[in-house]
Amino acid sequence: MITLDRIRNFSIVAHIDHGKSTLADRLIQSTGTVAERDMQAQLLDSMDIERERGITIKANTVRIDYVAKDGKAYVLNLIDTPGHVDFAYEVSRSMRAVEGSLLVVDASQGVEAQTLANVYQALDAGHEIVPVLNKIDLPAAEPERVKQNIEDVIGLDASDAIPISAKTGLGIPDVLEAIVHRLPAPKGDRNAPLKAMLVDSWYDAYLGVVVMIRIVDGVVKKGDRIKMMQTGAVYGIDKLAVLKPQMQDIAELGPGEIGVFTASIKQVRDTKVGDTITHEKKPTDQPLPGFKPSVPVVFCGLFPVDANDFEALRDAIEKLALNDASFTYEMETSAALGFGFRMGFLGLLHLEVVRDRLEREYDLDLITTAPSVVFKLHMKDGEVRDLHNPADMPDLTYVDHIEEPRIKATILTYAGSRAMVEYDLPLAEVVFDFYDRLKSVTKGYASFDYQISEYREDNLVKMSILVNDEPVDALSMMVHRDRAEARGRSMVEKLKDLIPRHMFKIPIQAAIGGRVIARETLSAMRKDVTAKCYGGDATRKKKLLEKQKAGKKKMRQFGKVEIPQEAFIAALKMDG
Repeated sequence: MITLDRIRNFSIVAHIDHGKSTLADRLIQSTGTVAERDMQAQLLDSMDIERERGITIKANTVRIDYVAKDGKAYVLNLIDTPGHVDFAYEVSRSMRAVEGSLLVVDASQGVEAQTLANVYQALDAGHEIVPVLNKIDLPAAEPERVKQNIEDVIGLDASDAIPISAKTGLGIPDVLEAIVHRLPAPKGDRNAPLKAMLVDSWYDAYLGVVVMIRIVDGVVKKGDRIKMMQTGAVYGIDKLAVLKPQMQDIAELGPGEIGVFTASIKQVRDTKVGDTITHEKKPTDQPLPGFKPSVPVVFCGLFPVDANDFEALRDAIEKLALNDASFTYEMETSAALGFGFRMGFLGLLHLEVVRDRLEREYDLDLITTAPSVVFKLHMKDGEVRDLHNPADMPDLTYVDHIEEPRIKATILTYAGSRAMVEYDLPLAEVVFDFYDRLKSVTKGYASFDYQISEYREDNLVKMSILVNDEPVDALSMMVHRDRAEARGRSMVEKLKDLIPRHMFKIPIQAAIGGRVIARETLSAMRKDVTAKCYGGDATRKKKLLEKQKAGKKKMRQFGKVEIPQEAFIAALKMDG
């Protein structure tokens, strides 16, 4: 049995690439938690895509046994959190499970936008924060300037920030001592009824759903009957373990401890993150305050390139949903692309990650339609509808006005010294490649973070793309009226280059309602029907050309324009 004063629960917060996962690796390595032969870089990042992109997507946990310099043995529970804006919900729930944070700042880069966002979440959760300056061994490191930067931007006293190099292991013992002496111990009552917070859950092919919990009060043992307070579901605990990072069975978990259990739960969707877990027979009176569920903000259609892969795609999405309850999906059909799914994500990186996992782990070729956000339609009869897909836009005569989501964007950039600018922007404009373009115009120096602030009325219209007078639903989008013409023109010009020529002329149009705002015409391939006419009357040639013209007209009426998949993919990549 571990006493509360010997437990420390903490998370590591930082901007992307400032060295969180490397610091976690060193803490695990230097305490001998994992045998040297099993050590690998980014040990807690278990997905291939996390290793490849060098980012953390899932918050991961490890229990570290540490003997301090004063000879006392401690249990340290570390939660490694993601740094990217799309995975902020992972950060917020991890924060609620621990009492303190290590704030890692790159000693050459200083405070970035995401550092700021994550620190504020830590402060909201009432954390004690220990600043750590990483990459101190780089020639460009300026520890004194960065300490000042932390004090100016965040308002934290950084005079005793710990200088380290997570890569080489320099300063790691000081970090371990600071965790023990500068972070608070958890509070809790062993004799009270069980009150535990559901921090995370994931699917394991052998064990079913694995649930991570943080015990606040009481004790949980193997074989106990527990109840989820939000859903009312009752389960029997089959296996109780702590993560080191592999599961290690344990007889019981008491106050302040973080561990996992399995209980024959079939789907991750049956476990609500933030739910309170208690005993079935002797429940606690008050549940813990839960968190807001993650709400998808970006929607797009995913279709298989080969229509025969639809069932394989459905299977893959269902398997992925076992593990990630943060995206939504429903079936949809498109005249141009066949059967597929309309999916909702937390942001563009989340979209890319899910799509990459579907393509890699399940060997699928996919087409992604233009990403869109959720618009609110205020109908004339007073009803308010959510519009996820521009193709579903009802007749405008029934719509009173349209509202779109606005965001508060924080951009940190270098302009001589460090400048922080806040913008009020429409989310729909940020959904396209805003982040990549911001990085390129600032040569990679600016960092960006956002949160949705409100819905506001604006002059929005649905722009349709017509090819040979047929609307292509996969290319329709919601745009601001004053930007519609420019966007429509760029789209039709792009399609003119991408669609192969047919035997007949093809008009490509961008339209708002019945009004065409941009048009390009793809000229027909010509066959020389007069080639066999040697000499003779000019009317004979004319007759053959007229006959060809009539044939082409007929072809255009009945001819189907085949738009190749590459054309869709290229047209949906927005530029400027």
